Amino acid sequence: MDRTPEDPSSSFESTDVAAAAQAVIATAAENSRGIFAMLASMAFFIGNDTLVKLASANLPTGEIIFIRGLMATALVLLVAKFTGAMPRPDHYLRPAIALRIVGELGATFFYLSALFRLPIANVTAILQAVPLFATVAAVVFLGEIVGWRRWLAVGAGLLGVLLIIRPGFADFNAASVLAVVSVLFIVLRDLATRRVPQAIPSMTLTALTAISVTMMGAVLVQTETYVPPSSHDLLMLAGAAVLLNCGYFFIVVAMRSGEMSVVAPFRYSIVLWAIAIGWLVWGDLPKPAGLVGIAVVTIAGIYTFRRERLAARAK
Repeated sequence: MDRTPEDPSSSFESTDVAAAAQAVIATAAENSRGIFAMLASMAFFIGNDTLVKLASANLPTGEIIFIRGLMATALVLLVAKFTGAMPRPDHYLRPAIALRIVGELGATFFYLSALFRLPIANVTAILQAVPLFATVAAVVFLGEIVGWRRWLAVGAGLLGVLLIIRPGFADFNAASVLAVVSVLFIVLRDLATRRVPQAIPSMTLTALTAISVTMMGAVLVQTETYVPPSSHDLLMLAGAAVLLNCGYFFIVVAMRSGEMSVVAPFRYSIVLWAIAIGWLVWGDLPKPAGLVGIAVVTIAGIYTFRRERLAARAK
């Protein structure tokens, strides 16, 4: 029986389509991993912020950073040792890691300086400029392609944040400027994280960060008047150290997973955590405009995630 010869090009095309489909699925999976890591990191960070802000009523900034840093470093080095991810001195010589540490140090100092002078909701809201700057940075420096729908979602999320803290922006003082400066350092840190080789474990980066921040605290302590911490202060800082380490780890995972322009907008979730903490700890409840803002932020985040999933399925 005669058989029609098979066109070789068709098999190549099928292989290319299959490879493209697998790449799309892999990207969607990485984006999902990054999104969930970002949500977790924001929850841990706001818990750390709450405990640190409570401790700031008795202790100066440098002392808080140093004591919390000692505890955080001890914990993370213990985990790093058992996981084989111990940091080495030569890691600091890698440009991406050094730049990431500079970003972390600047972000920590300026953010805490603002946090100790402003309500937690105000500082948290100012930090929500990070996804907007990060999206722009991802396009400019990483060459990522962002569609108008995603731009719209990011803009809507930022608008929602402004609705949540609208009264707080009436007085834009020096402390607010400190918070804005911390935003720039956070973007620098996140961009540098993307450039760190995948061969370096996330736990190694977490350890390097903890060590560096502790060293900064040790320097700052020399410029302050030492205040003996109470057992209650130490307990709060110990809890903050655990939460901070968890936040460090998951933010590294988030920044190393998926597209930055997709993962970054989920920083908005920290506003939801801040509202909840404000209510539980200080008895603050958002006004009607704030509730509208919360809804906008949530919808914007969900839409960004859903848009990515639909785009992956379509391809």
